Amino acid sequence: MFDPKSIDEIANRLADAVPSGLSSMKEDLEKNFHGILQGALAKLDLVTREEFEVQKAVLTKTRTKLEALEARVADIEQQLKK
Repeated sequence: MFDPKSIDEIANRLADAVPSGLSSMKEDLEKNFHGILQGALAKLDLVTREEFEVQKAVLTKTRTKLEALEARVADIEQQLKK
C-alpha cells in the first residue's frame, strides 16, 4: 500500500528531530517510529494509486453511459408527448 522507503524516510526524519541529548537512542526511536507509522497506516482503509485510477476509469465510463441513457429517455419522452 505504502512505499516502505517512504515510511523509512519519515521514521528517519522523526528520529533526526529528536533532541541531541537523546541521540544515543536514535536507532531505537527510529525503529519505534517505523513500527508506529506502519501500524497506523495499516489501520487506514486506503487503496493504491493503481486501484484508484481503475475505479476512476470505471466511474467515467459509467457516467458517460448514464448521460447517453438520460438523453435517450429524454428523446423518448419528447416523442411520447407529441
